[in-house]
Amino acid sequence: MAQIIGLPKLSPTMEEGVLLKWTKKEGDKVSPGDLIAEVETDKANMDFNIEDDGVLLKLLVKEGETVKLGAPVAILGKAGEDVSALIAEAGKQGGGATAPAPKAEAKTETKPQPPETAKAKGPEASASAPAAKKETPAQQAPARSAAPPPAPAPRSGNGKLLASPLAKTLAIELGIDLRTIEGSGPGGRIIERDVKAAAEGAPNQEAAPTEQAQHAQPAEAKPTQALAVRQARQMTPDAEGDYEDVPASNMRKTIAARLTEAKRDVPHFYLMRTFDAAPMLGFRARLNELLGDKGKVSVNDLIIKAVALAMRRVPECNAQWHGDAIRRFHRVHIGVAVALDEGLVTPVVRDADQKGIGSIAAEVRDLADRAKHKKLKGHEIQGSTFSVSNLGMMNIERFTAIINPPEGGILAIGTVVETPVVRRSDSGDQIVVGKRMTVTMSCDHRVIDGALGAKWLAAFVDLIEHPESLAL
Repeated sequence: MAQIIGLPKLSPTMEEGVLLKWTKKEGDKVSPGDLIAEVETDKANMDFNIEDDGVLLKLLVKEGETVKLGAPVAILGKAGEDVSALIAEAGKQGGGATAPAPKAEAKTETKPQPPETAKAKGPEASASAPAAKKETPAQQAPARSAAPPPAPAPRSGNGKLLASPLAKTLAIELGIDLRTIEGSGPGGRIIERDVKAAAEGAPNQEAAPTEQAQHAQPAEAKPTQALAVRQARQMTPDAEGDYEDVPASNMRKTIAARLTEAKRDVPHFYLMRTFDAAPMLGFRARLNELLGDKGKVSVNDLIIKAVALAMRRVPECNAQWHGDAIRRFHRVHIGVAVALDEGLVTPVVRDADQKGIGSIAAEVRDLADRAKHKKLKGHEIQGSTFSVSNLGMMNIERFTAIINPPEGGILAIGTVVETPVVRRSDSGDQIVVGKRMTVTMSCDHRVIDGALGAKWLAAFVDLIEHPESLAL
């Protein structure tokens, strides 16, 4: 009997996905475990494997469409079955596929008509015409004001108004609408003299003070007016074209939701240690010399190994909060933060405490490379018990990281800094150039309190400052 196939949960935080590619077509026979589609989730591109056998009678989603979790994507059954009723049922469920997110486009707005045009359209236009003949010469507008209104200011391809910053500022101060000005600058760009000319040629406003009224104003009125102009400029919203709204990717939306939840619901506190990084750097240089062209070990690889072994020494930190219990893990799986254009993904090095440094180095390189090409599998980005985030390669000296729920903590790694230090010896103290690194441990206070976190950091620093122990 035919059945509707919904989009399964392919990652632990998945709420929707983009169906990138169908690997099977309508009419194909499939068996349990067969790959039928590739789906982009908030973490990576995932394989969509079927769990039943039969024939794909109908594909309900087009490639490139965004699909909500559990929404209908296909109909599976026996060859020749009538699925019209199921197609109608799938349509009634709604909220499944949506069109691909559009590219950011500049907003457009209806251009206001000049005052003269607006008046001419109203029924009072005919009534006001005779009255205009009775105006005194002093009340009549200059002859050039009778000319047709200037052409609207040109816009760039993305809808941005072409005007210099000085012209924009001057227009705000003088109350001039830039959209009614024709620019004389390069490419029709509105410049300062265009705004001034528009202000001089604008018809008198009823609210404008007369010359006698201006003379009657007290001396302090001008500073007050200048202050009002400055305040108005500060309160003026961004003009059209000053910004663009870039649609958030599925990954970015999920990161925003999860990290907001983490900072709101997880009681963070931070422990910081600065230590001597010279022994670790020397040890790394010797390892890479031994490896030759077989690969390289990074500082991050040594830190991952040290973090894993510190978890063995202080297993109470290899834990998570689970409502009314603290879950302590017997295996150590370290998440490694990898930066992507769309956000952050954290592939997992499993049993890192039991792997050699060279093995960790090769695995991290492979995971990071496949993360950047969205080739990670679901099991490779979930199940970590503690994470590491390293910004040292970007010359960040220290920072605090947000815990990746439901983990109990994360370690933020800064860069190595050369700084004066005191070297003590029997012959006397000396000030020398030392290499120092700062790490910050973010702790979930429900799982790791201050004393326990300090104990773990002491174990970690001991391993780093005696790096030969990492190979034992």
